[in-house]
Amino acid sequence: MTALYPQIVYGPVRSRRLGLSLGVNLLPLEAKLCTFDCIYCECGWNGDNSGSRRFNDREQVAAALESALVAMSAEGQLPDVVTFAGNGEPTMHPDFEAIIEDTIALRDKYAPSAKISVLSNATQLHREDVVRALCRVDNNILKIDSLDEDMARLINKPCCNYSVAKVVEQLKAFEGRVIVQTMFLRGEYDGKIVDNTTEPQIAAWLEAVRAIAPESVMVYSIARDTPCKTLQKVEREELEQIAERVRALGITCSVA
Repeated sequence: MTALYPQIVYGPVRSRRLGLSLGVNLLPLEAKLCTFDCIYCECGWNGDNSGSRRFNDREQVAAALESALVAMSAEGQLPDVVTFAGNGEPTMHPDFEAIIEDTIALRDKYAPSAKISVLSNATQLHREDVVRALCRVDNNILKIDSLDEDMARLINKPCCNYSVAKVVEQLKAFEGRVIVQTMFLRGEYDGKIVDNTTEPQIAAWLEAVRAIAPESVMVYSIARDTPCKTLQKVEREELEQIAERVRALGITCSVA
């Protein structure tokens, strides 16, 4: 069963990719708000919940994060990472840059060894404030699930003007200060075959990774319930084979 995050700050949780992660949700607590409606999203479909779609206030976010960091410090277990994810796309928040500035200050005060990560679908890179903020975080993790426009639309169901080719150019502009994240999966949706693991798909994706030249790549597959029930997990052995092809380009690649 898919589920939403009911708090502004949640966890810490043991992340498959990032270690002990304290999550920050800038999105509504009772509803998903995203520029994608991915068929694999653990938060469900965009239209499945009808709660308030108000962003969490900057001041509320800072207060909740400070409270959590103080409590973790008192327990002697600070997070490895503070991760912006939550119930949709965090960079949609109109005060995203200011919130990142607040988070850096709080991290420096309470948990200076922790990294700040943002998990984003890269749909807000037309905003200069978002790009500036992402350049300041430790882990700027941006998603590309397929280089084929039709497959990307099938998997991600963008609710905005989305072009994979444009996203690749935007990621190249980070000049290496970016981590590419890709979900690999197979199955069927809306009567169409879903599969971004075919050789043409992988070859095109690898060429984009080479062109972007990120600091690293994260590949993973389904680990939680998905709103589309006809999807199949890609096993770790196959993910490792894909990762080896990334490493052959001289780029670090992790498998989760």
